Amino acid sequence: MATLTMLEQAPTPKPVNRGAADFKDLTTETANIASEGLDTKSALEIARIINHEDSKVAAAVKKALPEIAVVIDTVARSLRDGGRLIYVGAGSSGRIASLDASECPPTYSTAPAQVQYIMAGGPKALASASDVNEDSPEIGQRDIARRRPTRKDIVIGISASGRTPYVVGAVEYARARGAKTAAITCNLNTPLSDVADTTVVAEVGPEVISGSTRMKSASAQKMILNMITTGAMTRLGYVYDNLMVNVHMKNAKLVERGIRVLMKVCEIDRDTAIRTIKSAGKSIPIAVVMLKANVDKMEAVRRLTKSDGNVRLAIDDSRLEL
Repeated sequence: MATLTMLEQAPTPKPVNRGAADFKDLTTETANIASEGLDTKSALEIARIINHEDSKVAAAVKKALPEIAVVIDTVARSLRDGGRLIYVGAGSSGRIASLDASECPPTYSTAPAQVQYIMAGGPKALASASDVNEDSPEIGQRDIARRRPTRKDIVIGISASGRTPYVVGAVEYARARGAKTAAITCNLNTPLSDVADTTVVAEVGPEVISGSTRMKSASAQKMILNMITTGAMTRLGYVYDNLMVNVHMKNAKLVERGIRVLMKVCEIDRDTAIRTIKSAGKSIPIAVVMLKANVDKMEAVRRLTKSDGNVRLAIDDSRLEL
């Protein structure tokens, strides 16, 4: 647990211009002309307006792809070197972060500690509002201090406005401790950008309901986090071709998925796939390497260890460089 002493001993964060993004000037807070008179519209008209605005999200995210790519490789390097990806968010942004973090273990068999989230107000705030915590950079610093960020880690702050004090404080503290940092926001020139190494900005524009950033802004954030973790896990070799080869078969659905993945990757029949999975200790990566490289289980394990779990590189018996 973090203590006051830990916070006092931390390097002093560099000063930031917290007035860089005045609230009234944030595009996510301005009125949307396209949805004027929304309360007088029919259900179908409301749905059409929302759908039209939602169609702008992917284009906004597309403009940020170069920065997203930088974050993907930074996350991959951190995880490969034994570090962690730690998301920090509040409100809708925190809930999006918690979803992405919680999906990584069942999708890629990562350890729960590898991809984490910190939510203003704690886990209970996922189901009930805890807005008062958002206004405190000190609480953000305290919460990230409890995770003891190091140079191996990457801490990503998520805030649609880019000015949430809790998130700014946490990212600022993590950077001062030597962690890599990134910001995901929907506004330009924000305090969060000032304290992050890399900033991803998805300018989705005004929301259908002014200031309701759980709509377009949250959709953009969800897309970006999907790209970051999917891209990082793919770069690490937990995906072979476009298949989920690092799945752990913990239930009937995942067992069937593992069998089908091995059948497709190795172009074998079902019985051969089942036999190989059993001989591989129910590990799909080991089974893939055994069949693709024509080696026994012991050699497949050696290759996967050498390649840091990258299946394709294990087949070629080489090592990932990022």
